[in-house]
Amino acid sequence: MPETIQESPRSAAMGRLSRWLLLGEWRAHPLRALVAIAAIAVGISLGFAIHLINAAAFNEFSSAIKGLSGVADIQVRGTEPFFDEAVYPMLAQRQGVAVASPVLEFDASVPGESTALKILGIDAFRASFISSDLVGAPSEDHVTDTLADDALFLSTAAQQWLKLADGGQLKLQVGVGELKLRVAGSLQRARAGQRIGVMDLGAAQWRFEKLGQLSRIDLKLRDGVNRDTFKAELEQQLQHDYPGRFRVNQPNDEEQNSRNEGMSRAYRVNLTVLALVALFTGAFLVFSTQALSVIRRRSQFALLRVLGMDRKHLLRQIMIEGLSLGIAGSAIGIAAGYGMAAAALHFMGADLGAGFFSGVRPQVQFTPVAAIVYFTLGVVVALLGCAAPALDAARAKPAVALKSGTEEAAMSRLSRAWPALACIALAALLSQAPPVFELPLFGYLSIALLLVGAIALMPRLAAIVFRLAHQRWSAATANKPGASPVVTLTLSRLANASSQAGIALGGVLSSFSLMVAMAIMVSSFRVSLDDWLQHILPADIYVSVASAGTTAGLRPQEQAAIAALPGVAKADFLRVRAVSLTSARPPVALMARNLDVADPGAALAIVGATQAPGPGAPPPVWVSEAMVDLYGTHVGQRIELPLNGKLHAFQVAGVWRDYARPTGSVQIRLDDYRAITGDMEASNVALWLKPGAKAADTDKALKQLPFGAALTTTAPTEIREISMKIFDRSFAITYLLEAIAIVIGLFGVAATFSAQTLARAKEFGMLRHVGVTRRQVLSILAIEGGALTGLGIVTGFVLGWIISLILVFVVNPQSFHWSMQLHLPWPLLATVAGLLLAAAALTALLAGRQSLSGGPIRAVREDW
Repeated sequence: MPETIQESPRSAAMGRLSRWLLLGEWRAHPLRALVAIAAIAVGISLGFAIHLINAAAFNEFSSAIKGLSGVADIQVRGTEPFFDEAVYPMLAQRQGVAVASPVLEFDASVPGESTALKILGIDAFRASFISSDLVGAPSEDHVTDTLADDALFLSTAAQQWLKLADGGQLKLQVGVGELKLRVAGSLQRARAGQRIGVMDLGAAQWRFEKLGQLSRIDLKLRDGVNRDTFKAELEQQLQHDYPGRFRVNQPNDEEQNSRNEGMSRAYRVNLTVLALVALFTGAFLVFSTQALSVIRRRSQFALLRVLGMDRKHLLRQIMIEGLSLGIAGSAIGIAAGYGMAAAALHFMGADLGAGFFSGVRPQVQFTPVAAIVYFTLGVVVALLGCAAPALDAARAKPAVALKSGTEEAAMSRLSRAWPALACIALAALLSQAPPVFELPLFGYLSIALLLVGAIALMPRLAAIVFRLAHQRWSAATANKPGASPVVTLTLSRLANASSQAGIALGGVLSSFSLMVAMAIMVSSFRVSLDDWLQHILPADIYVSVASAGTTAGLRPQEQAAIAALPGVAKADFLRVRAVSLTSARPPVALMARNLDVADPGAALAIVGATQAPGPGAPPPVWVSEAMVDLYGTHVGQRIELPLNGKLHAFQVAGVWRDYARPTGSVQIRLDDYRAITGDMEASNVALWLKPGAKAADTDKALKQLPFGAALTTTAPTEIREISMKIFDRSFAITYLLEAIAIVIGLFGVAATFSAQTLARAKEFGMLRHVGVTRRQVLSILAIEGGALTGLGIVTGFVLGWIISLILVFVVNPQSFHWSMQLHLPWPLLATVAGLLLAAAALTALLAGRQSLSGGPIRAVREDW
């Protein structure tokens, strides 16, 4: 009991001392603490906001899909968009099935609109047992509208988009003709933002020229029937009777969730990683802030040790300072992230401009688990940032630390080369590792290790560079009494204080190298996309019947009319449809067009070697890079594609680059496609003009055709401009993150140099005592700031270039399954480098003025 009574006052005193030291440091240097807190807050807020946006969008998207499925236990879909309805009686009469609901689902082309309207044809009587949300609510005067052949029920979001009320007339495009449907009512239980229309199944088949076709059949099983067993048996029977023709799944099962998540997973993960770049930079700012703070208070901590504070309490005190920065930054970041997520969903939509989650309108939901994870991440980052300075302060011997001039020895352990070299070597190995769950996790880890290793090498690099510069300067001015003493003093200081210089360079290196890497990656992608568009758009005019949807198209007689126009030298028709190769992945795009087997590179951006099929071999196809990564295809391989209700063999003749379809695409010769499927329609056509023919005249001739009003003509330059605008919109969030990284880097440079300059007040006082003028001291600071920042920029550029190689040639192919060429945006890099140089020199001057304001006697009084 007496020991407890004696210990309590001691603990209370230590607590008061801890609070006094913490608050005193923050009051003395609030800017440094605020910059470190802001860096952590920005990183946490961006990461948390993107997580909330992605979670809200994905959950709403999944709920919307679930709403279309209703309470179905099993769904049967085709590997092609449509299949023959003759299979329906067998499924409806199968033992264990209570209700079988046939559904026809397609995207209808809306004239004048860039997006299509999803229409579902249903049997209202059977659908009411399974997906009652899809059954329209007709008016009392027209109760039979659910069966009418001209009636369509629209969701609220679709009505708002099309500006149609009940009773209005909707114009849709079928082929090159116009179809008018009456809005009979609304779908009152459709999800917010979901644009769909529902009509009678028979009417949809007739009106949209899909007689005898279905998209899926929803099955509701009888009570007591095991769904897994039923699914396995049905799957086995369908595969036996109709090889490769059907997919059987349970709504919202693992396979469907995997398909939904796979469409945007790489995009979401990469956004999260880019957001955490700010947090990574914040960790180095915390490190530099705490390291310089410990160096400046080295004698104070030694005095506390002499007065009785043990190492454990001193270590805890410095860690508490870092913990306080982490808690404050994380708390602000969580609150700001929630606000940013709500604002982004309201103004930018759920897809952040990328188009993955169109047609949903989610609301942000605060998730405590994610908030705790991100809060903990911010705190851990702050603690890791101050761990090395805290350990050094606790290990320092009080007798040595009390002496002035021992600051350089404080960080001597950081100049060891082997840990940094080990990180770099491990980074090189991990950069060659394959993806994990189709994500470049090892690529990200290699970038982090590369940054840590390079920053850890900065003290050693600074020592080598500045000692060499000092030796060269000393040799050059040995016999020149009039040589500048300012340069001599500057180089001498930099050569003999490499650890402190390395701390200052760490902030510059981390921010500038990451900015360089991100800028090179985005610029490389943009330039590669532009080059790709130029390659795949060689024609003079491109004609389409609709900008979206699958119901518009050109029939053979209309194709012949276009090809026979005066001035047209060649017409290349294109047919696009989707086919499913596996139930675990989204469908791939099958593109039929005229291709030359001897020279496919004339129309496609071929990657690698090609191989024309030999005599007796199956017809050739050319697959995209995504098919190589996702399905393991390779040149010379035989693959099977579901066409016209059967599996047909093809041989892979080459691989091509496709930036438009990350889930995979297959190019097939138009003649082969038509011979197998009998589908003679075309989706688009590319026109080459005869020498001397004018595009304006051909465009006028197209409009004068009987179906010319349904055609849209576009020049290749217009398509490129539209595509680049879409690219910039998709990467708008990336540009924002890049700008934030630049701003954090500028503030980090300012805070680091300010802290380092203010910590050297005694040194400047001594220089003033020996005759160095105030102006010369400021010149020393400006040259130091410029020299350190210059070295940081050069090193950061090299490091950023290396990181960009990993991003361009490892992370990007493993994430999105396409390759690109490297391009360096010199104007942007030069501008940011200039801003960093100016910020460092200006900060050093301003901080120098403040540190010299107290006079030389006051500055060195601690040494008396």
